[in-house]
Amino acid sequence: QVQLVESGGGLVQPGGSLTVSCATSGHTFSIQSMAWFRQAPGKDRQFVASISRGAYHPAYAVSVADRFTVSRDSGYTTIYLQMNNLKPEDTAVYYCAASLVHSLVALPGEGDYAYWGQGTQVTVSS
Repeated sequence: QVQLVESGGGLVQPGGSLTVSCATSGHTFSIQSMAWFRQAPGKDRQFVASISRGAYHPAYAVSVADRFTVSRDSGYTTIYLQMNNLKPEDTAVYYCAASLVHSLVALPGEGDYAYWGQGTQVTVSS
């Protein structure tokens, strides 16, 4: 079992920055990659970014590629999503997820992730 706990969400003005974190615990040695997804009110959950143990470079959704950066510590105990130049359309609940799937490419589908955090709210508004 793997447990994931997100933190760092909050209210930020348009153009501002925010970093959310995801702490992992449990059988973290089994994790092959981790990702951030987000879900805005009334919309489906969507892929934001993913990072692996080294099988592939970090991957991003087109809508955030030039503004967000995903990173992790060496022990894979915490991953981060640094978000710059935030826009109102970035408002959503942000979830981290962990995949046990061995892959040489990023996995943007929810079904590839076995473990999920409870989410943290990010609101971009003036």
